[in-house]
Amino acid sequence: MDKTVLLLVGPTASGKTEVALRLAQYFQTSIVSADSRQCFKELNIGVAKPSVEELRSIPHYFINSHSINQEVNAALFEKFALQASKEIFKDHDILVMVGGTGLYIKAFCEGLDDIPPVDESIRSIIQLKYKENGLEWLQEEIKIKDPEFFSTGEMMNPQRLMRALEVVLSTDRSILSFQNRPKEIRHFRIIKTGLQLSRDELYRNINIRTDKMIELGLLEEVKQLLPSIHLNALQTVGYSEIFSYLNAEISLEEAVELIKKNTRHYAKRQLTWFRKDKDIQWINPGDWEQLKNITQS
Repeated sequence: MDKTVLLLVGPTASGKTEVALRLAQYFQTSIVSADSRQCFKELNIGVAKPSVEELRSIPHYFINSHSINQEVNAALFEKFALQASKEIFKDHDILVMVGGTGLYIKAFCEGLDDIPPVDESIRSIIQLKYKENGLEWLQEEIKIKDPEFFSTGEMMNPQRLMRALEVVLSTDRSILSFQNRPKEIRHFRIIKTGLQLSRDELYRNINIRTDKMIELGLLEEVKQLLPSIHLNALQTVGYSEIFSYLNAEISLEEAVELIKKNTRHYAKRQLTWFRKDKDIQWINPGDWEQLKNITQS
């Protein structure tokens, strides 16, 4: 049998973790996470990380693998995931990769291009304007100047937004256009499956999950991270809103509603990204018969 990566994608709260665990158990293999936040050992509740029991039941790679003090990006993930795949394929013909970070998944499947140097004066101006005007200014600039990147779902990550903005202003090209070189040859099959729910189901899942995060102690988790509020890893949905509450900018009720709203927006951008990939076969997460037979596709 050819070595095969079962790639499971979809928007946040679509049930990827549960399906990935079931597939890994069925095929008796390991899971590689393609999530840009679950890799951080300091983050748990707010990134919907699998439980301790779930992590014990199946070997996982790229979960709890890094610290929020380290820089983690698509290039690092590509290298990490290829090495993990090599290790897993020593004993298994199949591995499960699961996640919603589109750029990481693209890097693993196709490789990344080198991006030309940017104009240092442009970088300085962007950093200054971000300090003066905040995240919303950055988001609006990207929406206007690089709508393609705007659809990636990375709208809560100022470092990536600034990087995308400096590239488009320096080159007149989207940062994503530099990933259009010939695809890397991977010496394994990649079967892409997307989990698809109705909008009502997805939004209901987001609301239920957010409320559960609060019950499980998200507030306490974020309080512990206050000294690290400036780090890039914490500029993300579920943390930014609670930081605003802790800084007395909004009420806790407003923070919770903002998490739900921003998570919905993030899910929309994830879907926009993944729907461009015509190789993805979309399946309802409850359709186990179809899911377990995806290797026959």
